[in-house]
Amino acid sequence: MSNTVEFARMNGLGNKILVVDMRGRKDVVTAAAAIALNADPATQFDQIMAIHDPKAEGTDAWIDILNSDGTKAQACGNGTRCVVQALAAETGKKVFTFQTVAGILNAIEHEDGTISVDMGTPVFAWDKIPLAEEFADTRRIELQIGPIDNPVLHSPSVMSMGNPHAIFWVDKDPMSFDLARFGPLLENHPMFPERANITLAQLLSRTSLRTRTWERGAGLTLACGSAACSAAVSAARTGRTGRKVTIDVASAPASGQLIIEWREADDHVVMTGPAEWEWSGSVDPLTGSFTRAQEQGALAR
Repeated sequence: MSNTVEFARMNGLGNKILVVDMRGRKDVVTAAAAIALNADPATQFDQIMAIHDPKAEGTDAWIDILNSDGTKAQACGNGTRCVVQALAAETGKKVFTFQTVAGILNAIEHEDGTISVDMGTPVFAWDKIPLAEEFADTRRIELQIGPIDNPVLHSPSVMSMGNPHAIFWVDKDPMSFDLARFGPLLENHPMFPERANITLAQLLSRTSLRTRTWERGAGLTLACGSAACSAAVSAARTGRTGRKVTIDVASAPASGQLIIEWREADDHVVMTGPAEWEWSGSVDPLTGSFTRAQEQGALAR
């Protein structure tokens, strides 16, 4: 077995993604490899999406997802769009079904190049998110940071979109908050036994939100698809919006938006947005050592 596999550096609305082709192999991308790749500015990433041979009949691949600290992630919507674009370019297919630890994800690449991912159904029960304390209503829980009489952030909406999320509603630009300071404290708050993704969400209109996310296991991120889904669902749950919104990701370096629809018919959350190929190369999934290809790789182009 060769020591190296093909990979592509991609992004989903700025969310830094490494798509690694592990098909035909029995090994995995190790935590040590992930940490080494993230330490290099050329391959620094938010998530690794490792494509493995399918485990279940009727699926196209098993996707193993790693955070930049080497831990496992259950879901990554922006990363899934990158996988779709890579495989669509390779195979010519437009419709895919993937299996992850969070369940089955269905996705389609549209004629305009945008990609829709069915992220499944949201989870609201406190013990399934999970939370450390019981809350009958998770649209708003008791949690704050800052002075007790004048908290900086408070009363988040919490839910799971395959991974735990806390949405803090703010009345000014999310970029104006020191999320680099508050993010680690909230991610690791005792309320979240499996840690949590922390999102600041500003209501712009009945059909639009502006968000910024501190991602569990990755830190400050330029974009986070499952967080955008969670913000959209939480906005609808709390009566701020309807069930379809446009998300302006405050920290995204590229133009473009995410469209999130929480379908009433089946309760599924569908995210639509762009994906972008940057460059390809080969990587050792054990150590993380890599070389950049001189030409575009087959995985992504």
